[in-house]
Amino acid sequence: MSENAARKIWVDADACPKVIKDILFRAAERVKIPIVLVSNLYLRVPPSDFISAIQVPGGFDVADDYIVAQVQSGELVITADIPLVKQIIEKNALALSPHGKLFTQGNVNDALLMRNMKEELRMSGVDTGGPQPFSMSDREAFANRLDSILRGWQGKQPLVPAVWKWQCSAVNPEAGLRNL
Repeated sequence: MSENAARKIWVDADACPKVIKDILFRAAERVKIPIVLVSNLYLRVPPSDFISAIQVPGGFDVADDYIVAQVQSGELVITADIPLVKQIIEKNALALSPHGKLFTQGNVNDALLMRNMKEELRMSGVDTGGPQPFSMSDREAFANRLDSILRGWQGKQPLVPAVWKWQCSAVNPEAGLRNL
């Protein structure tokens, strides 16, 4: 049995870019870690013992609620949904955006405030411009952050800055990041 058997990566898959899913599929096979994509739409996933998709009923935040109910402390959720990120962090799990941003207790409240401010502006008729296009640097940032987290889970030297030491130690409390 793999040392990663107790951990999972959850994906808020409705809006996750295909290139990010492809990175996750390769990582699942390489590291032998379960990845669960959750969506209210049917998803085609490659045949694998490590990759699965769960289709939840349609409705507002149904996929988010499913992920929150299932995720365990120390697991990873891939999402750009800031209210979901807040709930994930409260469960002592990690949240990583498809753009490669690792959310922590230290930055999630600011992200939520910014998201709420932009939503209020949009509701009042202000054009906030929408999200930035997905770029090659976003893809690289995501792949690097994912690799760092997976290396930490394997007890290897993670490639994350020391400022994230406490967050990654929560993911792998046995090994910690004493070598940073």
